[in-house]
Amino acid sequence: MAIEQKLITPAELRKQLLFGRDQIPDLEETVTVIEAINALKREKNAVVLGHWYMRDAVKLVADYLGDSLDLSRQARETTADIIVFAGVKFMAETAKILNPAKKVILPTLEAGCSLADSITGEDVRRLREAYPDAAVVTYVNTTAEVKAESDVCVTSANVKTIISKLPQRQILFIPDKYMGANLKAELPDKEIITYDGACILHETFTALDIPNIRKLMPGLRVLAHYECDPSIIAAADFHGGTNDMRKYIARETAAAKKSGEHLTFLMATECGLSSTIKNEYAQKGEDIEMVGPCNLCPYMKTVTLRNLRDSLRDEKPEILVPEHIRVKAYKALERMFELGEVRGDAK
Repeated sequence: MAIEQKLITPAELRKQLLFGRDQIPDLEETVTVIEAINALKREKNAVVLGHWYMRDAVKLVADYLGDSLDLSRQARETTADIIVFAGVKFMAETAKILNPAKKVILPTLEAGCSLADSITGEDVRRLREAYPDAAVVTYVNTTAEVKAESDVCVTSANVKTIISKLPQRQILFIPDKYMGANLKAELPDKEIITYDGACILHETFTALDIPNIRKLMPGLRVLAHYECDPSIIAAADFHGGTNDMRKYIARETAAAKKSGEHLTFLMATECGLSSTIKNEYAQKGEDIEMVGPCNLCPYMKTVTLRNLRDSLRDEKPEILVPEHIRVKAYKALERMFELGEVRGDAK
């Protein structure tokens, strides 16, 4: 298979579980669940694709960890028979759109998304009638039905590249109002029309008082996700998607080692990303200082080791996309790959 199954020894599992931030009430039981998942992966020729925002323990069974853009690429390329998505429903739907012959499983149907819930296919059709000359550019955090009504999908890593390449000046960007507002500021040559959707996680950072935090913490680096309010983006040192943030931290820490500067990072995004980065540095024997507030996505955290194990064992809930919707959504996703081949992130 294009993605190799990641199989970790029990001793290494115990070590990594202790590095993680999850509360592990029974370490040995947790190791047993992970070993059962790994055995099921071998038995069923299955891979687990995991998003950075997952619980630390869940990330240990992921054969590939990434952002939405990377996970979309991996879903398109895998030769596994079964894809288990340790993420949320729109991500699993994307995997099914790209792999109609494969079985795609989501550990729990409670793993939704406030952005995906904010707009329907019917909403898009009405918007098209109101703006007939606009290109419909749809954030990947949407349902298959909404993707099917779109001209092209985008992620936070490739959105600027793709919009810049489109011949239309008028862009209907859906559904994230904050990302849309940020794009308006950064792409003045385009007339960007926005919708009223929002990520409930990143919206909570709007009141963050970055200037005062900087006064208290010399050497502070503030990183903000593209889904944050424009006021937060303007005050941050860096903004982008999750993979972009990881690369920025790697560059800054490397430079600080040479200069001797002490750095502290504040990440205006989901806590799962900061815990992953801290764990990675800890396993290399290095310390990286991060301060809050990061916030938890209630949808991402519905995925657990146990419901992932059960879903792979029972091969359900299976994610299905009606073929007439899948074919249209596939075109929007393929156009994204065609226009936006820039390595990076999505939510």
